[in-house]
Amino acid sequence: MFEALSDRLSGIVRGLTGRGRLSEDNVKESLRDVRRALLEADVQVGVAREFVANVEKRAIGEDVLKSLTPGQQVVGIVHDELIRLLGSAPVTLAGSPHVPTVVLLAGLQGTGKTTFAGKLAVWLGTKSKRVLLASADVYRPAAIDQLCVVAAQAKAGFWRAPDGTAPVEIARGALDEARRRGFDFLVLDTAGRLHIDAALMAELKDVRAAARAHQVLLVVDGMTGQEAVRIGRTFADDIGIDGFVLTKMDGDARGGAALSLRAVTGKPILFLGVGEKLDGLEVFQAGRLARRILGMGDVVGLVEKARTAVADEDVARLSERVRKADFTLEDFLEQLRQLKRMGPLEDLMKMIPGMPKQALAEAGPGAEKFKSYEAILLSMTPRERRVPKVIDGSRRRRIAAGSGTTVTDVNRLLRDFDQARTMMKRLKKMPGGLKRRLGGR
Repeated sequence: MFEALSDRLSGIVRGLTGRGRLSEDNVKESLRDVRRALLEADVQVGVAREFVANVEKRAIGEDVLKSLTPGQQVVGIVHDELIRLLGSAPVTLAGSPHVPTVVLLAGLQGTGKTTFAGKLAVWLGTKSKRVLLASADVYRPAAIDQLCVVAAQAKAGFWRAPDGTAPVEIARGALDEARRRGFDFLVLDTAGRLHIDAALMAELKDVRAAARAHQVLLVVDGMTGQEAVRIGRTFADDIGIDGFVLTKMDGDARGGAALSLRAVTGKPILFLGVGEKLDGLEVFQAGRLARRILGMGDVVGLVEKARTAVADEDVARLSERVRKADFTLEDFLEQLRQLKRMGPLEDLMKMIPGMPKQALAEAGPGAEKFKSYEAILLSMTPRERRVPKVIDGSRRRRIAAGSGTTVTDVNRLLRDFDQARTMMKRLKKMPGGLKRRLGGR
């Protein structure tokens, strides 16, 4: 996500902060590079021009140029303007005081509305909200069946109208069903088209009125660049929308849509879809995204991923075992699995401030190494995992054969385990205790 733009801007940032003094010409030259990077990321021309003008106005001032750290101050200004462009005020999905809150999903065909419906249901489920999914898409073959499968995966309710029911009647029926069964949210999927047309807009208006939608979210393919801005403006003007969802942001999205939509339409971005799995949904936060675009990392996001992957009881159990000097290969296996649940190692490392690009490149084979280590650990007997010192030469050969690896691979794992155990012992002796450092609450 935003990889090309992030590479360009973080390079410009390094150039600015590396200078002892800055002149007006230095700043203007760097900002020309910033504008070029924004345009290459498919940011709308007017938005890119205004962004650079705002930064230049603030950066070329006596206080900045005569500062002891002028480069850092200019970077701070770029960071602030990015947040302003993305939307500095936090926006969340607004609930209604009268249940159910109706969320209508709109968008063109292929933007990922149905998958997002499931992701939204999972996200709302983490907040103890009961969600009913329904589809008013009577045109795309198997669209309703697809949502039924997604609802089951998301552990959400699902309602299907009788065959032949018109979209407007489906909307009314879904609302009645959600009220009758006491759901907190009704998420209504709608039909997409290959392009915007009058029939689509007229149907959406009727469906919105019939469903009494509290929130209309426009689901936009994040890889469509400036086309997403045109689509967003059309829907905002013709239908009226409350916010955007950008999907496919884990691919080679250049980021132009995210940086342009708010400025052009005045409507906020609420969510980013990352990945095919139903837990691949990020709440949009301008500050954190701005830091990631500038290569400053995202420590808060990293902590949140860790807290999602590691349960409190696991932290407490591991803390107790280390306190008793009882950290075993079984604990090591569980740590590897927790790290795997947090996502690809390369993505996690990008969230660490100042992580060198070389380290990111070397992290590429991390997933394969995890698989290899997991296979080796599962080839051990329970006693070997609990008492690693019994693993002699013959056992190492057996473990390697059973896991499809080599004795060298087994030796490498045992070395890594010894290092992890040593680190755990050091953490135990540090002030504040181990549990806090492992993310315990």
